[in-house]
Amino acid sequence: MQPEDLDAVLSIENTVYPHPWTRGNFKDALQSGYQAWVAREEVGNVLGYFLLMVVLDEGHLLNISVRLDLHGCGFGRALLARVVSMARELGLASILLEVRPSNTRAITLYGHAGFMSIGRRKAYYPADENVREDAIVMRLSL
Repeated sequence: MQPEDLDAVLSIENTVYPHPWTRGNFKDALQSGYQAWVAREEVGNVLGYFLLMVVLDEGHLLNISVRLDLHGCGFGRALLARVVSMARELGLASILLEVRPSNTRAITLYGHAGFMSIGRRKAYYPADENVREDAIVMRLSL
């Protein structure tokens, strides 16, 4: 992912999430040197992306998103497999992530990839006005 990808990335982000990352969030991640990757069509259109923060021997999957019209087509599974492959290439021992309990499709996807629930972060995500949603913390040992 490069700064010039951010318009396309934000278009996806704003379509698939009720509380999306901002341009500033993505810029900060890029400036911090996180592993940031986009998947493209042959003509260059962004299909999906992920950001992986690496700390010592652990990866933290900060964001993984697929264009809405590709949901249910196996593309998210392929993108997650790329995350796992990259983590192995980097010699990581595990990958952590947080997911909303209401995001049942993602929880199922992560479970099929071998991620296990290891805890909860209370009131982690913004939700409706003056309400917050917990996060399920999941881990994949590599």
